[in-house]
Amino acid sequence: MRPPRRLGVPPAPPALLLLALLLGAPRGVGAGAGAQAELRVRVRLPDGQVTEESLQADSDADSIGLELREPDGTLVSFTADFRKDVKIFRALILGELEKGQSQFQALCFVTRLHHNEIIPSEAMAKLRQKNPRAVRQAEEVRALEQLHMDMTVNFSQGGLLSPHLRNVCAEAVDAIYTRQEDVRFWLEQGVDSSVFEALPRAPEDTELPRCGQVGDRGKPCTCRYGLSLAWYPCLLKYCHSRDRPAPYKCGIRSCQKSYGFHFYVPQKQLCLWDEDP
Repeated sequence: MRPPRRLGVPPAPPALLLLALLLGAPRGVGAGAGAQAELRVRVRLPDGQVTEESLQADSDADSIGLELREPDGTLVSFTADFRKDVKIFRALILGELEKGQSQFQALCFVTRLHHNEIIPSEAMAKLRQKNPRAVRQAEEVRALEQLHMDMTVNFSQGGLLSPHLRNVCAEAVDAIYTRQEDVRFWLEQGVDSSVFEALPRAPEDTELPRCGQVGDRGKPCTCRYGLSLAWYPCLLKYCHSRDRPAPYKCGIRSCQKSYGFHFYVPQKQLCLWDEDP
């Protein structure tokens, strides 16, 4: 059962999330330079419901983490590893016991990180908010991105791609997907080819059917899974002042972005959420 919608809560002005350290505010009790920082923000989901989102930054490791729970109970996390040019999406999906599924099913999707997609880890670590009870709504809705995942990541070798992968994807050992075009980039960066394996493909001149169009739950098919990052700091804002000769960082711009992942599964039983054509 979905929780009731919470209506009538206006979004907070975007300027309320500031880069506090750049404005002269302290990092917080017990937080030294390079320490990990966490920010909890109430955000409005695309369907209007409100959830709490956790944002973590580790400037020493040069990484960012984001986690939120969707209305159906799915736990979504996003990790950006700036050192390795890797981003990791993970979904922990509650299983349907009456359909023979386990308590939950885990999926990991690993793609190349472009550094202009999200603010740097050092800036994320400095974010503070004046009103923790306010509900944030993204200023910019970025276009849906469809990603066809045709490779997998070998979990036992995943640390060679990113040190975060073994921790983030520990529940998804056999379901860590990536793309051939991203693999080519990482190989050029010196990542060992043993990290990656190709997914099975349909015979030439044929196309594997979508799982929603397959009746037999034991048959292989192409699964589709969608997730959304409801709110994240995507850009830094710069202000001008007569007292300063150059523009200075004074806040962030927030974005919302959705992703559609398409990937091979050996049996439809592993993709029961995609039952509708």
